[in-house]
Amino acid sequence: MFNDFLKYIEDNRLFGENDRVLLAVSGGIDSMVMSHLFINAGFTTGIAHCNFSLRSDESDMDEELVRSFAAENNIQFFSKRFDTKTYAKEQSISIQMAARELRYNWFETVRRESGFDCIAVAHNLDDNIETLLINLTRGTGITGLTGMRPLSERIVRPLLFATRSRITEYCHINKIPYRDDQSNSETKYTRNKIRHLVIPVLKEINPSVEYTLNDTALKLAGTNEIATRYMDDLRKRISRVEADRVIFSIDDLLPLSDNNTILYELFRPYGLTGYLTKDLANILHGRTGSQVFTQSHRLLKNRTELIVSPVEKNSLRSFEVDNVGGFSEIPFIVSADVITMEPGLKIKSEKHVALIDFDTVRFPMVIRPWQRGDHFFPFGMSGRKKLSDYFIDRKFPVTKKESTMVLESDEKIVWIVGERLDNRFRIRQSTSKVIRIESTRM
Repeated sequence: MFNDFLKYIEDNRLFGENDRVLLAVSGGIDSMVMSHLFINAGFTTGIAHCNFSLRSDESDMDEELVRSFAAENNIQFFSKRFDTKTYAKEQSISIQMAARELRYNWFETVRRESGFDCIAVAHNLDDNIETLLINLTRGTGITGLTGMRPLSERIVRPLLFATRSRITEYCHINKIPYRDDQSNSETKYTRNKIRHLVIPVLKEINPSVEYTLNDTALKLAGTNEIATRYMDDLRKRISRVEADRVIFSIDDLLPLSDNNTILYELFRPYGLTGYLTKDLANILHGRTGSQVFTQSHRLLKNRTELIVSPVEKNSLRSFEVDNVGGFSEIPFIVSADVITMEPGLKIKSEKHVALIDFDTVRFPMVIRPWQRGDHFFPFGMSGRKKLSDYFIDRKFPVTKKESTMVLESDEKIVWIVGERLDNRFRIRQSTSKVIRIESTRM
């Protein structure tokens, strides 16, 4: 393990022998093993630890372990406590995304101010494969199938060669202390489902599936580099930049409109998703004024040109709810209760009232602004429908569409707030408990 660690650093030219490396250490098994390897190798290091204040005393115990480890090994220690939930609400992003932004921004600040050359994070081979499979199941272009890179600007990943089982074995042999986050064993999050439910099945088919998929990702990375150079060159040839806008020639785009892959890769830098690629192809053949919105840009057809311009970030907030009582803190939620179903019980249902089978949802739940590409299964129907199409069918005015919120559980839309429930979460004869949520008439 130690020799493979040194070889991986050298083969991938992650950093120089005399470089100062800032280690991102959470206290979990991966980052503690990484620290042990760096210490044994004699590299000049510092340790940075983020306390995200998400697990109360557990978070503090993580910090204390890392602090003690740094002191025992005479390593410079940096720590910072974050109010992650507040930051997530202010930025209208998930807790996971908030933690990612906070830690990487702070790591870079410490690196720059304290004179470190790079930041080492403890992603391993299993993490890489999980990310690849997540991207594959959600839908992605070739870039999403290339996995993590050993070196990304100032971020190095010196454990990408090692499986989680090898790391665990090294940890036990060397009696390295670490803290175990119990949430890693739960399967309510997508990554954990892939880790605990999907990969074990794949390993039954191919016991070396981690290495096989990693080798495939490396090959795709090479292919992606070729494709990226081609797309960059094509983009330059058929567009021009004016201030903050990029203007494409419709005549140059029309011959490409039947190839969704080329359209996707061409406009991916502007936030285009797989769901929106067909919409873009349609507006190229449509009338002047047709447009597509991504999370970051507007793509507008204006006669012979397609104008790509940035849009302001949605000012609507997102809310994460840990239990039914948490809905009461959301301004546009009037009430939320859990009702036990009994024979003869009738519950009045209206558009602004959601009646949800308690056993079909998982907490935490999220109420957020709707996004392009969102889809659901309308109540009373078995088929899937894009929200954008639903809004068109229902003749939503632009102002109502822009202010629409959705309730989400486990990355599935449960309710278009104040409008319509998803059929998968309806009350059935077998329902024993119902969550009743009433919103203002939005």
